[in-house]
Amino acid sequence: MTAQEKEINQMKSEIKKEVRLAFKANMKIFDWDIPENDDRKSAELIIAVMQEAIDELKKEIANGDFNQY
Repeated sequence: MTAQEKEINQMKSEIKKEVRLAFKANMKIFDWDIPENDDRKSAELIIAVMQEAIDELKKEIANGDFNQY
């Protein structure tokens, strides 16, 4: 097992927790800003933007942008 694999095993739950916190924080903002908010629609839109951000990061990784981070 590589050092990176050991580290991700230790960090995995914290990373997932941080992603969920970001999602829930944005859900609260939608609820505050939009009277009669459709929570399901908001969740779908938020997760789509989060996926877009992940896809962009994947491209940056593939391009070598984080080779010497």
